[in-house]
Amino acid sequence: MQKRCEWVGKDPLYERYHDEEWGVPIRDDAGQFEFLILEGFQAGLSWLTVLKKRENFRKAFDGFDYQKIAAYDEPKVQSLLQDSGIIRNRLKIRAAITNARAFLKVQKAFGRFSDYIWRFVGYKPLVNSWKTRSEVPAQTELSQAISADLKRRGFQFVGPTVVYAHMQATGIVQDHTTNCFRYKTLSKTHAHIPAPQQ
Repeated sequence: MQKRCEWVGKDPLYERYHDEEWGVPIRDDAGQFEFLILEGFQAGLSWLTVLKKRENFRKAFDGFDYQKIAAYDEPKVQSLLQDSGIIRNRLKIRAAITNARAFLKVQKAFGRFSDYIWRFVGYKPLVNSWKTRSEVPAQTELSQAISADLKRRGFQFVGPTVVYAHMQATGIVQDHTTNCFRYKTLSKTHAHIPAPQQ
């Protein structure tokens, strides 16, 4: 049986997410935005709770189309608050809209959001070598710095812990533990990721 990171547990959905997505570098803006939105909704809850509602979120939020979400109005907010398939938190729903608008501003300033966020690590993933789950930090100085910059640019629900979770999920930092079967694969992959075209 393949050895996985300790946090995975036995849920098939969690296993699939860990095996296929977590820590895989995301260089496209659509993928970056989806995780930003989902992680904002996850704040204070378990990631498994969000994963189970992921498809509902995708339907409710127009496939995570940030241009459409940026244009959401008050009737749309009220509609989302009635949607039992998602996490019906008024502040988080409004934050998703605010973040879509901030996302567009970052794109305007940097060309792509992906280029903006990857520049914090020199466009190359940070590969850690944690042996156990207890060694993995909840946040770092870098996630604190990115969090502060995102907040300055108008983003909400992007505290240092949420940002670090985003970095882990999108492969900006590689935090599979060394005994996990994904560690070697992703560490090798990370060595060959090209920087964006200037």
